[in-house]
Amino acid sequence: MKTPLPLADVYAVLEPGPVLLLGTAQDGRANLMPMSWHCMLEFEPPQVGCVVSAGNHSFAALEATGECVLNVPTVELAQQLVGCGNSHGDHLDKFARFGLTAVPSTQVAVPRVEECYANLECRVIDRQLVGRYNFFVLEVLKAWHDPTVTAPRTLHHRGYGKFMVAGEELQLDSAMR
Repeated sequence: MKTPLPLADVYAVLEPGPVLLLGTAQDGRANLMPMSWHCMLEFEPPQVGCVVSAGNHSFAALEATGECVLNVPTVELAQQLVGCGNSHGDHLDKFARFGLTAVPSTQVAVPRVEECYANLECRVIDRQLVGRYNFFVLEVLKAWHDPTVTAPRTLHHRGYGKFMVAGEELQLDSAMR
């Protein structure tokens, strides 16, 4: 028998995952923030919608520069991911503190995280919903991935410090090519 779910826990049911490390940079200083509130909006060119709380240091940088990198970590980076989320980018260098390697991007002035399985260099293309919902629309300008990682074990936030790890993959008939 089902029981009522507290409304504050609804997000844990709908989290789109995977958790990303949102990379931003402003005034020559890079920052990382875990982010799980994102969704694909378009295939080509790839467009991603994301929510970044106005209370986060990353919001100010994204709002000011209009650039970011969506870094996709795997389970091996779980501790660094949580560490980035439990610290403030205006107080420390998260790359140095958590042993992550910053590598130059080619389309934006934000470094990529080398240890992440994939990196998406993005530019903000629509801010219409930022004032009301902190919702940015991004266009992916350049995408990188590690071709040796064929089944990435990504992290999916379940709330209150709990994560689910992506695992089993199913191949079903699809009209999509």
